[in-house]
Amino acid sequence: MFKTITFVFFLLAATFARSQDPRFSQFFSSPLTLNPAFTGKFFGSYRVAGNYRNQWPTLNNAFTTATASVDFQIMREKLPNNDTWGVGFLGLNDNSANGAVKFNYGSFSTAYHKGLDENGNHQLGIGFQLTYANMLINTANLRFEDQLTSAGFTGISSEIFSGATLKANYLDINAGILYNGSTNERNNFYAGISLYHINRPKQQFTGATYNLSPRATFHGGGYFPLGTSTTLHLSALQMFQAGVSETTIGTAIQLNTDPDNWLNSTSLYAGTWYRFKDALIPYVGLEFGDLRLSATYDFTLSNLRTATLNRGGIEISLIYIRRPNTDRPVNCPKF
Repeated sequence: MFKTITFVFFLLAATFARSQDPRFSQFFSSPLTLNPAFTGKFFGSYRVAGNYRNQWPTLNNAFTTATASVDFQIMREKLPNNDTWGVGFLGLNDNSANGAVKFNYGSFSTAYHKGLDENGNHQLGIGFQLTYANMLINTANLRFEDQLTSAGFTGISSEIFSGATLKANYLDINAGILYNGSTNERNNFYAGISLYHINRPKQQFTGATYNLSPRATFHGGGYFPLGTSTTLHLSALQMFQAGVSETTIGTAIQLNTDPDNWLNSTSLYAGTWYRFKDALIPYVGLEFGDLRLSATYDFTLSNLRTATLNRGGIEISLIYIRRPNTDRPVNCPKF
C-alpha cells in the first residue's frame, strides 16, 4: 500500500514541477510569459493583457491558469526616436488537482529595443525578467488509495503528510532577445529567443528537492496584407525543456471593416493553430478600437483524448492597448 501511495505522490510531484511552465495555446496573446523582450514592444501608451485557460475541464478543474499583466514605455522624451524602453508587471496563478496544488507568481520585466535604422522600422530588443514564485499544496484536498472506504474518501494519508499544507517559494530569472522589422506601414515580421529558469531555481518541500530545468523557446511570426481589408497573420513556436519539446504553428485571417480608419475600426479574426502530436486549435477573435478579445479550443488528437472524453482546453485572452492619436501607426508583433 505504501508503495502505491509513494508512486502516486511522486507522480503528482512531477506534475507540480511541470506546472511552473503553464502552456498557452494563444502564446502570442501572453507576451510576458513568452519572452521578456516583448516588454514595451507595442504601439501605444500602455498595454493590459489577461489570459484564462481551463485544460481538460471534464477532469474537474485538473489544470486552470490565469494571468494579468501591464507594460508601458518609459523615458520616451529622453531616448532617440527609434529606440524604446519598456517596463512591465505580470501576475500568474496556476491551479492543479481541483485547487489542491497552487502556484502564484509575480514578475517584473524590462526590455530595451534599439533601432537599427533611422526610422525605427527595424529594432533589436533584449529583455530581462525577475519572478517571485510561491507554491502551496493543500494536502487535505489530495486523495489516495488508503483513504477510500465504503463511505467515500476520508481522512488524510498520514504516512506521508503530517501537516495540512506544504509551502515553498523561490526567485526565478528569465531573459530573451527579439528582432522586429517592417518594410511598409502594413506588414510586420519578428523572431525571438527566450530562456526561462536561467538560475535553475529549487523547488523543495517535505524533504524532496527539484531543480527546474531551463526552458528555451524559439518563436516568430508576422502579418502581410492580402488586400485593402484582409491581412494574413502567421506565427510559430518551438520549445525545449528537460528533454521535452513542443512545436506549434498556425495562421489567422483578419477582416477589417474600415481599413481607412485604423484607430476605431472593427476587425474579425479566424484561424487555426496546430500543436504537433497533440491538438488542433481553432481560433476566433474580435477587435474593436483598442481592445482585442480572442478564444480558442484545443481538440485533443493524442492518446489523451480517451481519458479526457475527447475534450480539450478552453482559452480566452483579452488585450487592451491605449493607442495615441497619430496618422502614422508603428507596426509591432501581433500574433
